[in-house]
Amino acid sequence: MDSTLSIQQYIQQMIRSDSKNVDRIVEMASEGQDEGVWKYEQIRQLCMELNGLAVKLQPECLPSVCTQMIATKQWIFLCAAHSAPRECPAIDYARHTLDGAASLLNSNKYFPSRVSIRDSSLQKLSSVCRRVYRIFSHAYYHHRAIYDEFEESTSLCKRFSVFVVKYNLMAKEHLLVPIQDIQD
Repeated sequence: MDSTLSIQQYIQQMIRSDSKNVDRIVEMASEGQDEGVWKYEQIRQLCMELNGLAVKLQPECLPSVCTQMIATKQWIFLCAAHSAPRECPAIDYARHTLDGAASLLNSNKYFPSRVSIRDSSLQKLSSVCRRVYRIFSHAYYHHRAIYDEFEESTSLCKRFSVFVVKYNLMAKEHLLVPIQDIQD
């Protein structure tokens, strides 16, 4: 791939072709592909699509109902969008996290080029993945019907999970949503 636009278009074409074939979608396009750029473009795409789940959650995941961003009873997540991390209603956490991810991924300071990515900037991608993944886990454990409908049509959580494990952005044991066939 000779430009970032081609990488973005390639990823989107693979999704349109067969969104359920997650292994094919997350596999690098060519052997000479820069892995850092591939990770960056995949995460941009995953975050853009995850906004769709956040929109579907809005009518049900109200601040008065989901007062905290939680997955299981043992996992309460603090929102990093505030000057000091603090608890936030789940839907606000989702908005803040996706907005923060978009700001970071579009930041000229951290990502001045989409042709090559500095190692120091690549280190930020794991944190983005960890934070946005929490939206999947909250939806799975607290809004299962919405999650199931969204996942059936997009395979986004499965694709995200396969991607972060394959490219060592998250450890498999930190994935709270059970997904079949994830390999290390």
